Amino acid sequence: MKKRITYAIAAGMLLGVLVGYFCHANADAELAKTLAGYFSIITDIFLRLIKMIIAPLVFATLVSGLAGMDSGSAVGRIGARTVGWFICASLASLALGLVLANLLQPGAGLHMVAGASEVNTGLDTQGLNVKNIVTHAFPTSLLDAMARNDILQILVFSLFFGTALGALKSNPRVKFVVDAIDGMVPVMLRLTDYVMRAAPLGVFGAIASAVTLRGLGVLFTYGKLIGSFYLGLVLLWAVLIGVGYVFLGKHVFTLLAGVREPALIAFSTASSEAAYPRLAEKLEEFGVDKKVVGFTLPLGYAFNLDGSMMYQSFAAIFIAQAFGVDMPLSQQILMLLVLMLSSKGMASVPRGSVVVVAAVAPIFHLPAAGVVLVLAIDQILDMGRTMTNVIGNSVATAVIAKWEARRAGAGAEPEAARAGAPETRRFEQLQSETR
Repeated sequence: MKKRITYAIAAGMLLGVLVGYFCHANADAELAKTLAGYFSIITDIFLRLIKMIIAPLVFATLVSGLAGMDSGSAVGRIGARTVGWFICASLASLALGLVLANLLQPGAGLHMVAGASEVNTGLDTQGLNVKNIVTHAFPTSLLDAMARNDILQILVFSLFFGTALGALKSNPRVKFVVDAIDGMVPVMLRLTDYVMRAAPLGVFGAIASAVTLRGLGVLFTYGKLIGSFYLGLVLLWAVLIGVGYVFLGKHVFTLLAGVREPALIAFSTASSEAAYPRLAEKLEEFGVDKKVVGFTLPLGYAFNLDGSMMYQSFAAIFIAQAFGVDMPLSQQILMLLVLMLSSKGMASVPRGSVVVVAAVAPIFHLPAAGVVLVLAIDQILDMGRTMTNVIGNSVATAVIAKWEARRAGAGAEPEAARAGAPETRRFEQLQSETR
Protein backbone atom coordinates (compact mmCIF):
# COMPACT_ATOMS: atom_id res chain seq x y z
CA MET A 1 0.00 0.00 0.00
CA LYS A 2 2.74 2.45 0.98
CA LYS A 3 4.80 1.67 -2.12
CA ARG A 4 1.70 2.17 -4.26
CA ILE A 5 1.22 5.67 -2.81
CA THR A 6 4.86 6.55 -3.55
CA TYR A 7 4.51 5.36 -7.15
CA ALA A 8 1.18 7.19 -7.46
CA ILE A 9 2.83 10.44 -6.30
CA ALA A 10 5.60 10.01 -8.89
CA ALA A 11 2.96 9.29 -11.55
CA GLY A 12 1.04 12.40 -10.48
CA MET A 13 4.17 14.50 -10.94
CA LEU A 14 4.80 13.11 -14.44
CA LEU A 15 1.17 13.45 -15.49
CA GLY A 16 1.13 17.01 -14.14
CA VAL A 17 4.14 17.93 -16.32
CA LEU A 18 2.53 16.39 -19.45
CA VAL A 19 -0.91 17.95 -18.92
CA GLY A 20 0.59 21.30 -17.93
CA TYR A 21 2.86 21.39 -20.98
CA PHE A 22 -0.07 20.54 -23.28
CA CYS A 23 -2.21 23.30 -21.77
CA HIS A 24 0.62 25.85 -21.92
CA ALA A 25 1.40 25.03 -25.55
CA ASN A 26 -2.23 25.20 -26.73
CA ALA A 27 -3.64 28.10 -24.76
CA ASP A 28 -3.09 31.84 -24.79
CA ALA A 29 -1.83 33.62 -21.67
CA GLU A 30 -5.30 34.41 -20.32
CA LEU A 31 -6.65 30.88 -20.81
CA ALA A 32 -3.46 29.37 -19.35
CA LYS A 33 -3.92 31.49 -16.24
CA THR A 34 -7.53 30.30 -15.93
CA LEU A 35 -6.60 26.64 -16.39
CA ALA A 36 -3.77 26.95 -13.86
CA GLY A 37 -6.32 28.33 -11.40
CA TYR A 38 -8.53 25.28 -11.92
CA PHE A 39 -5.62 22.90 -11.39
CA SER A 40 -4.62 24.74 -8.23
CA ILE A 41 -8.06 24.05 -6.75
CA ILE A 42 -7.04 20.39 -6.35
CA THR A 43 -3.82 21.35 -4.60
CA ASP A 44 -5.55 23.92 -2.40
CA ILE A 45 -8.01 21.30 -1.16
CA PHE A 46 -5.19 18.85 -0.41
CA LEU A 47 -3.15 21.49 1.43
CA ARG A 48 -6.22 22.54 3.41
CA LEU A 49 -6.68 18.93 4.52
CA ILE A 50 -3.03 18.85 5.55
CA LYS A 51 -3.31 22.11 7.46
CA MET A 52 -6.41 20.72 9.15
CA ILE A 53 -4.34 18.04 10.90
CA ILE A 54 -1.01 19.87 11.40
CA ALA A 55 -1.86 21.76 14.61
CA PRO A 56 -3.46 18.88 16.57
CA LEU A 57 -0.77 16.47 15.35
CA VAL A 58 2.11 18.73 16.47
CA PHE A 59 0.40 19.42 19.79
CA ALA A 60 -0.42 15.78 20.52
CA THR A 61 2.96 14.31 19.54
CA LEU A 62 4.99 17.00 21.29
CA VAL A 63 2.99 17.01 24.54
CA SER A 64 2.86 13.21 24.61
CA GLY A 65 6.62 13.04 24.13
CA LEU A 66 7.38 15.64 26.78
CA ALA A 67 4.99 14.11 29.32
CA GLY A 68 6.65 10.74 28.80
CA MET A 69 10.16 12.00 29.54
CA ASP A 70 11.66 11.10 32.88
CA SER A 71 12.54 14.62 33.97
CA GLY A 72 12.95 18.23 32.96
CA SER A 73 16.65 17.57 32.53
CA ALA A 74 15.84 15.19 29.66
CA VAL A 75 13.93 17.97 27.93
CA GLY A 76 16.83 20.38 28.45
CA ARG A 77 19.38 17.84 27.24
CA ILE A 78 17.50 16.96 24.05
CA GLY A 79 16.70 20.63 23.46
CA ALA A 80 20.34 21.70 23.83
CA ARG A 81 21.56 18.97 21.47
CA THR A 82 18.84 19.77 18.97
CA VAL A 83 19.52 23.51 18.91
CA GLY A 84 23.28 22.88 18.72
CA TRP A 85 22.79 20.61 15.72
CA PHE A 86 20.50 23.13 14.02
CA ILE A 87 22.97 26.00 14.44
CA CYS A 88 25.82 23.96 12.97
CA ALA A 89 23.65 22.71 10.09
CA SER A 90 22.44 26.24 9.33
CA LEU A 91 25.95 27.67 9.21
CA ALA A 92 27.15 24.79 7.03
CA SER A 93 24.24 25.24 4.59
CA LEU A 94 24.74 29.00 4.34
CA ALA A 95 28.52 28.62 3.88
CA LEU A 96 28.09 25.97 1.18
CA GLY A 97 25.68 28.22 -0.72
CA LEU A 98 28.15 31.09 -0.43
CA VAL A 99 31.08 29.02 -1.73
CA LEU A 100 29.16 27.49 -4.64
CA ALA A 101 27.66 30.81 -5.74
CA ASN A 102 31.20 32.28 -5.89
CA LEU A 103 32.61 29.26 -7.74
CA LEU A 104 29.78 28.72 -10.25
CA GLN A 105 29.00 32.42 -10.82
CA PRO A 106 25.34 31.87 -11.85
CA GLY A 107 24.66 35.61 -12.14
CA ALA A 108 27.84 36.59 -13.95
CA GLY A 109 27.42 38.01 -17.43
CA LEU A 110 23.78 39.06 -17.01
CA HIS A 111 24.77 42.74 -16.69
CA MET A 112 21.45 43.76 -15.16
CA VAL A 113 20.90 47.44 -14.34
CA ALA A 114 18.74 48.55 -11.42
CA GLY A 115 16.18 51.19 -12.32
CA ALA A 116 16.13 54.55 -10.61
CA SER A 117 12.61 54.02 -9.30
CA GLU A 118 11.90 51.75 -6.39
CA VAL A 119 10.70 48.26 -7.32
CA ASN A 120 7.84 46.68 -5.41
CA THR A 121 8.57 42.99 -4.83
CA GLY A 122 5.17 42.30 -3.30
CA LEU A 123 6.86 40.78 -0.24
CA ASP A 124 6.16 41.92 3.31
CA THR A 125 9.53 42.41 4.99
CA GLN A 126 8.32 44.78 7.73
CA GLY A 127 7.76 42.06 10.29
CA LEU A 128 11.24 40.60 9.92
CA ASN A 129 13.09 42.33 12.74
CA VAL A 130 14.57 41.16 16.03
CA LYS A 131 11.72 42.44 18.19
CA ASN A 132 8.98 40.82 16.12
CA ILE A 133 10.89 37.57 15.67
CA VAL A 134 11.42 37.12 19.42
CA THR A 135 7.97 38.23 20.60
CA HIS A 136 6.17 36.32 17.84
CA ALA A 137 7.46 33.02 19.22
CA PHE A 138 5.25 33.40 22.31
CA PRO A 139 1.51 32.97 21.63
CA THR A 140 -1.19 35.14 23.14
CA SER A 141 -3.68 32.34 22.57
CA LEU A 142 -3.27 28.65 21.76
CA LEU A 143 -6.46 28.69 19.72
CA ASP A 144 -5.17 31.61 17.65
CA ALA A 145 -1.84 29.83 17.03
CA MET A 146 -3.67 26.65 15.99
CA ALA A 147 -6.03 28.57 13.72
CA ARG A 148 -3.01 30.00 11.88
CA ASN A 149 -1.03 26.74 12.01
CA ASP A 150 1.87 28.64 13.56
CA ILE A 151 4.17 25.74 14.41
CA LEU A 152 6.59 27.86 16.43
CA GLN A 153 3.88 29.21 18.73
CA ILE A 154 2.26 25.78 19.09
CA LEU A 155 5.69 24.40 19.94
CA VAL A 156 6.26 26.98 22.70
CA PHE A 157 2.86 26.35 24.30
CA SER A 158 3.28 22.58 24.01
CA LEU A 159 6.71 22.83 25.61
CA PHE A 160 5.26 24.51 28.71
CA PHE A 161 2.15 22.33 28.78
CA GLY A 162 4.02 19.05 28.25
CA THR A 163 6.62 19.88 30.90
CA ALA A 164 3.88 20.72 33.43
CA LEU A 165 2.02 17.55 32.53
CA GLY A 166 5.16 15.47 32.98
CA ALA A 167 5.76 16.96 36.42
CA LEU A 168 2.24 16.02 37.55
CA LYS A 169 1.74 12.73 35.70
CA SER A 170 1.87 10.70 38.93
CA ASN A 171 -1.28 12.49 40.09
CA PRO A 172 -4.28 10.17 39.40
CA ARG A 173 -6.42 13.08 38.20
CA VAL A 174 -3.73 14.24 35.77
CA LYS A 175 -3.07 10.71 34.45
CA PHE A 176 -6.40 10.91 32.65
CA VAL A 177 -5.14 13.91 30.64
CA VAL A 178 -1.86 12.12 29.82
CA ASP A 179 -3.74 9.01 28.63
CA ALA A 180 -6.13 11.12 26.55
CA ILE A 181 -3.31 12.91 24.73
CA ASP A 182 -1.39 9.64 24.26
CA GLY A 183 -4.54 8.17 22.73
CA MET A 184 -4.90 11.16 20.45
CA VAL A 185 -1.57 10.44 18.70
CA PRO A 186 -2.56 7.18 16.93
CA VAL A 187 -5.91 8.74 15.96
CA MET A 188 -4.12 11.66 14.31
CA LEU A 189 -1.73 9.29 12.54
CA ARG A 190 -4.66 7.26 11.18
CA LEU A 191 -6.31 10.48 10.03
CA THR A 192 -3.01 11.35 8.34
CA ASP A 193 -3.17 8.07 6.41
CA TYR A 194 -6.63 8.97 5.14
CA VAL A 195 -5.58 12.46 4.06
CA MET A 196 -2.39 11.24 2.37
CA ARG A 197 -4.40 9.07 -0.01
CA ALA A 198 -5.23 12.33 -1.78
CA ALA A 199 -1.53 13.21 -2.14
CA PRO A 200 -1.16 12.06 -5.79
CA LEU A 201 -4.05 14.35 -6.78
CA GLY A 202 -2.57 17.27 -4.84
CA VAL A 203 0.81 16.70 -6.47
CA PHE A 204 -0.75 16.51 -9.94
CA GLY A 205 -2.59 19.80 -9.41
CA ALA A 206 0.51 21.62 -8.14
CA ILE A 207 2.75 20.53 -11.02
CA ALA A 208 0.08 21.00 -13.72
CA SER A 209 -0.72 24.51 -12.47
CA ALA A 210 2.93 25.60 -12.41
CA VAL A 211 3.78 24.20 -15.86
CA THR A 212 0.56 25.53 -17.42
CA LEU A 213 1.36 29.02 -16.19
CA ARG A 214 5.10 29.19 -16.89
CA GLY A 215 5.79 26.33 -19.28
CA LEU A 216 9.07 24.46 -19.52
CA GLY A 217 10.83 27.36 -21.23
CA VAL A 218 11.64 28.94 -17.88
CA LEU A 219 14.07 26.07 -17.29
CA PHE A 220 16.17 27.27 -20.22
CA THR A 221 15.87 31.00 -19.51
CA TYR A 222 17.19 30.59 -15.97
CA GLY A 223 19.04 27.37 -16.71
CA LYS A 224 22.37 28.37 -15.17
CA LEU A 225 20.85 29.55 -11.90
CA ILE A 226 18.55 26.54 -11.58
CA GLY A 227 21.30 24.08 -12.52
CA SER A 228 23.81 25.66 -10.14
CA PHE A 229 21.35 25.73 -7.28
CA TYR A 230 20.28 22.10 -7.71
CA LEU A 231 23.93 21.06 -7.98
CA GLY A 232 24.42 22.80 -4.66
CA LEU A 233 21.46 20.94 -3.19
CA VAL A 234 22.90 17.61 -4.32
CA LEU A 235 26.18 18.48 -2.60
CA LEU A 236 24.26 19.51 0.52
CA TRP A 237 22.41 16.18 0.45
CA ALA A 238 25.78 14.44 0.25
CA VAL A 239 27.01 16.39 3.28
CA LEU A 240 23.85 15.61 5.26
CA ILE A 241 23.97 11.93 4.33
CA GLY A 242 27.70 11.78 5.11
CA VAL A 243 27.19 13.26 8.57
CA GLY A 244 24.25 10.94 9.07
CA TYR A 245 26.43 7.98 8.11
CA VAL A 246 28.95 8.94 10.79
CA PHE A 247 26.27 8.57 13.47
CA LEU A 248 23.84 6.06 11.95
CA GLY A 249 26.07 3.94 9.75
CA LYS A 250 24.34 2.12 6.89
CA HIS A 251 20.96 2.79 8.53
CA VAL A 252 21.05 6.31 7.09
CA PHE A 253 20.19 4.78 3.69
CA THR A 254 17.27 2.91 5.25
CA LEU A 255 16.15 6.23 6.69
CA LEU A 256 16.32 7.94 3.29
CA ALA A 257 14.35 5.10 1.69
CA GLY A 258 11.75 5.43 4.42
CA VAL A 259 11.23 9.18 4.00
CA ARG A 260 11.14 9.18 0.21
CA GLU A 261 7.36 9.60 0.18
CA PRO A 262 7.24 12.78 2.34
CA ALA A 263 10.29 14.06 0.42
CA LEU A 264 8.43 13.62 -2.88
CA ILE A 265 5.39 15.37 -1.46
CA ALA A 266 7.55 18.27 -0.26
CA PHE A 267 9.25 18.53 -3.67
CA SER A 268 6.08 18.46 -5.75
CA THR A 269 3.96 20.76 -3.59
CA ALA A 270 6.84 23.00 -2.35
CA SER A 271 5.15 22.80 1.06
CA SER A 272 6.88 21.62 4.24
CA GLU A 273 3.50 21.41 5.96
CA ALA A 274 2.27 18.90 3.39
CA ALA A 275 5.14 16.56 4.26
CA TYR A 276 5.07 16.93 8.06
CA PRO A 277 2.39 14.37 9.04
CA ARG A 278 3.82 11.56 6.92
CA LEU A 279 7.39 12.44 7.89
CA ALA A 280 6.57 12.09 11.60
CA GLU A 281 4.98 8.72 10.91
CA LYS A 282 7.90 7.49 8.80
CA LEU A 283 10.45 8.48 11.44
CA GLU A 284 8.58 6.46 14.05
CA GLU A 285 8.42 3.52 11.64
CA PHE A 286 12.17 3.82 11.21
CA GLY A 287 12.44 3.34 14.95
CA VAL A 288 12.94 6.85 16.32
CA ASP A 289 11.39 7.19 19.78
CA LYS A 290 8.10 9.08 19.54
CA LYS A 291 9.29 11.38 22.33
CA VAL A 292 12.23 12.51 20.20
CA VAL A 293 10.08 12.82 17.07
CA GLY A 294 7.46 14.85 18.93
CA PHE A 295 10.03 17.27 20.32
CA THR A 296 12.74 17.53 17.64
CA LEU A 297 10.71 17.55 14.43
CA PRO A 298 8.48 20.58 15.21
CA LEU A 299 11.57 22.41 16.45
CA GLY A 300 13.32 21.50 13.19
CA TYR A 301 10.44 22.87 11.15
CA ALA A 302 10.86 26.18 12.94
CA PHE A 303 14.66 26.43 12.99
CA ASN A 304 16.35 23.75 10.85
CA LEU A 305 15.64 24.58 7.20
CA ASP A 306 18.87 23.51 5.51
CA GLY A 307 17.66 23.94 1.93
CA SER A 308 16.18 27.37 2.66
CA MET A 309 19.43 28.48 4.32
CA MET A 310 21.48 27.53 1.31
CA TYR A 311 19.00 29.23 -1.00
CA GLN A 312 19.31 32.54 0.87
CA SER A 313 23.07 32.88 0.54
CA PHE A 314 22.94 31.54 -3.02
CA ALA A 315 20.22 33.99 -4.08
CA ALA A 316 21.93 36.98 -2.44
CA ILE A 317 25.24 36.33 -4.22
CA PHE A 318 23.39 35.69 -7.50
CA ILE A 319 21.72 39.12 -7.24
CA ALA A 320 25.07 40.78 -6.52
CA GLN A 321 26.65 39.11 -9.56
CA ALA A 322 23.70 39.87 -11.85
CA PHE A 323 23.81 43.61 -11.02
CA GLY A 324 27.58 43.90 -10.74
CA VAL A 325 27.60 44.72 -7.01
CA ASP A 326 31.06 44.17 -5.60
CA MET A 327 30.97 42.13 -2.39
CA PRO A 328 34.35 41.38 -0.81
CA LEU A 329 34.76 38.22 1.26
CA SER A 330 34.48 40.09 4.57
CA GLN A 331 31.12 41.53 3.53
CA GLN A 332 29.92 38.12 2.37
CA ILE A 333 30.79 36.57 5.74
CA LEU A 334 28.97 39.39 7.51
CA MET A 335 25.96 38.78 5.27
CA LEU A 336 26.10 35.08 6.15
CA LEU A 337 25.82 35.90 9.85
CA VAL A 338 22.97 38.36 9.23
CA LEU A 339 21.11 35.73 7.20
CA MET A 340 21.72 33.21 9.97
CA LEU A 341 19.98 35.44 12.53
CA SER A 342 17.25 36.75 10.25
CA SER A 343 16.22 33.33 8.98
CA LYS A 344 15.13 32.16 12.43
CA GLY A 345 11.97 34.17 12.03
CA MET A 346 11.03 32.91 8.58
CA ALA A 347 9.02 29.88 9.74
CA SER A 348 6.03 32.15 10.43
CA VAL A 349 6.44 34.31 7.31
CA PRO A 350 4.79 33.43 3.96
CA ARG A 351 7.47 32.66 1.35
CA GLY A 352 9.92 33.10 4.20
CA SER A 353 13.16 32.37 2.32
CA VAL A 354 12.55 35.04 -0.32
CA VAL A 355 11.33 37.49 2.32
CA VAL A 356 14.59 37.09 4.26
CA VAL A 357 16.60 37.81 1.11
CA ALA A 358 14.41 40.85 0.35
CA ALA A 359 14.82 42.14 3.92
CA VAL A 360 18.60 41.68 3.99
CA ALA A 361 19.27 42.98 0.45
CA PRO A 362 19.11 46.74 1.26
CA ILE A 363 21.65 46.30 4.08
CA PHE A 364 24.25 45.21 1.52
CA HIS A 365 23.09 47.57 -1.26
CA LEU A 366 21.52 44.83 -3.36
CA PRO A 367 18.73 46.16 -5.65
CA ALA A 368 15.12 45.11 -5.06
CA ALA A 369 14.90 44.36 -8.78
CA GLY A 370 17.19 41.40 -8.11
CA VAL A 371 14.63 39.89 -5.75
CA VAL A 372 12.01 40.21 -8.50
CA LEU A 373 14.44 38.42 -10.83
CA VAL A 374 14.66 35.48 -8.43
CA LEU A 375 10.91 35.50 -7.77
CA ALA A 376 10.27 34.57 -11.40
CA ILE A 377 11.53 31.04 -10.74
CA ASP A 378 10.97 30.82 -7.01
CA GLN A 379 8.49 27.95 -7.38
CA ILE A 380 11.12 25.79 -9.11
CA LEU A 381 13.78 26.61 -6.52
CA ASP A 382 11.30 26.23 -3.67
CA MET A 383 10.59 22.63 -4.64
CA GLY A 384 14.22 21.64 -4.20
CA ARG A 385 14.85 23.58 -1.00
CA THR A 386 11.67 22.23 0.62
CA MET A 387 12.67 18.66 -0.17
CA THR A 388 16.10 19.37 1.31
CA ASN A 389 14.48 20.70 4.48
CA VAL A 390 12.71 17.35 4.87
CA ILE A 391 15.93 15.38 4.38
CA GLY A 392 17.84 17.60 6.81
CA ASN A 393 15.19 17.30 9.52
CA SER A 394 14.98 13.53 9.03
CA VAL A 395 18.72 13.09 9.56
CA ALA A 396 18.76 15.51 12.50
CA THR A 397 15.89 13.74 14.29
CA ALA A 398 17.42 10.29 13.76
CA VAL A 399 20.84 11.42 15.04
CA ILE A 400 19.32 13.05 18.14
CA ALA A 401 17.49 9.78 18.79
CA LYS A 402 20.77 7.88 18.41
CA TRP A 403 22.44 10.13 21.00
CA GLU A 404 19.55 9.51 23.38
CA ALA A 405 19.83 5.77 22.75
CA ARG A 406 23.54 5.87 23.56
CA ARG A 407 22.87 7.72 26.79
CA ALA A 408 20.05 5.36 27.75
CA GLY A 409 22.36 2.32 27.67
CA ALA A 410 21.36 -1.26 27.99
CA GLY A 411 18.99 -0.68 30.88
CA ALA A 412 16.88 1.94 29.16
CA GLU A 413 14.85 -0.08 26.70
CA PRO A 414 12.30 2.04 24.83
CA GLU A 415 8.74 1.77 26.07
CA ALA A 416 7.46 0.62 22.69
CA ALA A 417 10.11 -2.08 22.55
CA ARG A 418 8.98 -3.45 25.91
CA ALA A 419 5.51 -3.69 24.40
CA GLY A 420 6.92 -5.65 21.49
CA ALA A 421 6.36 -3.05 18.78
CA PRO A 422 8.18 -4.28 15.63
CA GLU A 423 9.04 -0.77 14.43
CA THR A 424 11.42 -0.30 17.36
CA ARG A 425 13.71 -3.18 16.45
CA ARG A 426 15.88 -0.96 14.28
CA PHE A 427 16.07 1.55 17.12
CA GLU A 428 17.28 -1.24 19.45
CA GLN A 429 19.82 -2.25 16.84
CA LEU A 430 21.10 1.33 16.71
CA GLN A 431 21.47 1.23 20.49
CA SER A 432 23.47 -1.99 20.46
CA GLU A 433 25.73 -0.84 17.64
CA THR A 434 26.51 2.38 19.52
CA ARG A 435 27.44 0.46 22.63
